[in-house]
Amino acid sequence: MGPGHGDGAGAGPRRRRVRRPWLTASAVLLLLVPVGPLVLRALDADGPSPFPQLLAFLPWLLVPGWLALVCAIFARRVLLIVVAVVVLAGTGWFVQPYGPDAPPGAEERPGKARFRVLTANLEYGGATEGLLRALRRERPQLVAVQECDHRCAKALRSAEMRAEYPHRVIATGSRAEGSALLSVFPLSDRSEVPGLLSMPGAVADVRGTAVRVQVAHPMPPETDSLSTWRAELGRLRDYAAERGRTPTLIAGDFNASQDHAAFRALLDTGMRDAARQTGHSRTPTWPTLTAPPLGVQIDHVLLSDPMVPVDAQFVDLPNTDHRALLVDVKLF
Repeated sequence: MGPGHGDGAGAGPRRRRVRRPWLTASAVLLLLVPVGPLVLRALDADGPSPFPQLLAFLPWLLVPGWLALVCAIFARRVLLIVVAVVVLAGTGWFVQPYGPDAPPGAEERPGKARFRVLTANLEYGGATEGLLRALRRERPQLVAVQECDHRCAKALRSAEMRAEYPHRVIATGSRAEGSALLSVFPLSDRSEVPGLLSMPGAVADVRGTAVRVQVAHPMPPETDSLSTWRAELGRLRDYAAERGRTPTLIAGDFNASQDHAAFRALLDTGMRDAARQTGHSRTPTWPTLTAPPLGVQIDHVLLSDPMVPVDAQFVDLPNTDHRALLVDVKLF
């Protein structure tokens, strides 16, 4: 036989599949970030720390999901590709707004009353001056204030504020503890939802209709306060569930988003998130250092029937890590 005619002659060396273990390891590590929170979201649970903190930023879990998919494709790992696709699909599903749409035609329908609600966390009272300017500019009829320190309480008791808001409940406290409820409407039946941070409430007479109004400020879901956070959100849920047929409004810093089971349980009593119903379900309110575009919506105005939000705006105040929320409400 001549040269080049033997078995395998001229065929050249076989190409060996190049394995890239670092790509496989990267895909696995990236998938570990979203998988746990997504499983808890599917189970309607918040879980132990750090999952409640991660759930607050659930939409951003798309980032490690996409990076994991790219790594899995280049590593040629079919199983990891499938897992990454499932993670992306699950995240996309849960990113959808939670709760029903607003009833159509609310803006055109005549109602008993229309009024404005403002909620603002002042970060230890630092944004007091900014709040006063916003009140003069926006003229809300109901105001929920959180982290109202002694400076804030003094400012809200000034002659100017007493003239603008003759009805008020101010729960004094240092730094984060204090809260306030201001109203142009007469207030009665003052009450408080128990919590480590003050959460005052009352019944407002809105053009002849009794409306329960409650300030919300449960503890944040930090590692050492998770049980308190759950318990205080549970008390707000109980407050909402006990409303009967009385219109109820809860406004404040809930330290929770629609991706937290404890907050969804509150919504499931029939309360409606004003930002969600006006097309702003994912507009961040915290932290102002990055919001917008990066952040989470933890400041809310919740409404029960027969109240409907017709507009919502986010107001930037100086010297606070929260954006204020201003909502126009119709009472039917």
